Amino acid sequence: MSHRQLEELAAAAWRIRRLAVRMGEVQGQGYIGQALGYADVLAVAYRHALKLRPAEPRWEGRDRFLLSHGHYAIAHYAALIEAGVIPESELESYGADDSRLPMSGMATYTPGMEMSGGSLGQGLVIGVGMALALKHKRNPAFVYNSMSDGELDEGSTWEAAMAAAHHHLDNLICLVDINNQQADGPSGKVLGFEPLADKWAAFGWHVQRVDGNHLAAVLAAFDAARACAENRPRVILFDTLMGKGVPFLETREKNHFIRVEAPEWQQALAVLDAAQPEGALA
Repeated sequence: MSHRQLEELAAAAWRIRRLAVRMGEVQGQGYIGQALGYADVLAVAYRHALKLRPAEPRWEGRDRFLLSHGHYAIAHYAALIEAGVIPESELESYGADDSRLPMSGMATYTPGMEMSGGSLGQGLVIGVGMALALKHKRNPAFVYNSMSDGELDEGSTWEAAMAAAHHHLDNLICLVDINNQQADGPSGKVLGFEPLADKWAAFGWHVQRVDGNHLAAVLAAFDAARACAENRPRVILFDTLMGKGVPFLETREKNHFIRVEAPEWQQALAVLDAAQPEGALA
């Protein structure tokens, strides 16, 4: 990887964070903590890893990106705007009636949205089916399933993990955001899931675990997952910080779903703007 490449990805991650905060300001609330924490992963996915045609969201040769954690839609919309799939002019419609950007991701409304997520634990199941279908069609595209650590509580996740290994789905890459927060409290206290890397390995997957807010590590992990020569599915476990980039949101005790006071939105944007990477708005 080059220094220039990392600079471009840092700028993309910054723009994704800023776009998400602007959308959050429209509604005055939302899953902003996740959007800020997961922005680095989405920047690498949409500006480097995924094979896409922004003007043709349903192009048959595209890589499929499944947003199993549908409540991360605000983050996904920001990434789709960054990738050129959705025009930035639609940002102000976030969460409004008849908008193509509903508060929870729905495939029927939004270009680039492959599934209607939010009923947690369904994405990997759908991903297994898609990966099997692509193999039957001899389509070389990859399926990326993005999911939250809360979905590790769902039995369907582990059934799908077992099926993926059984069918040697080397075209399936699972991305797990480990921010250790759920609606009911810290993920590890709701239902402990460690040692997580060992569990995925025991299910027959190629496993990596990296700092999800370290761009070089995220980039290397995406490349390694795609290039892996082993005939089995791959998973990347990303340890992320909720609210990353906005310190007063990083330290909130409860930031799974954030209601932000009106002045704080502009404060958040000001903090992001003060940390703007060189060339981010070029």
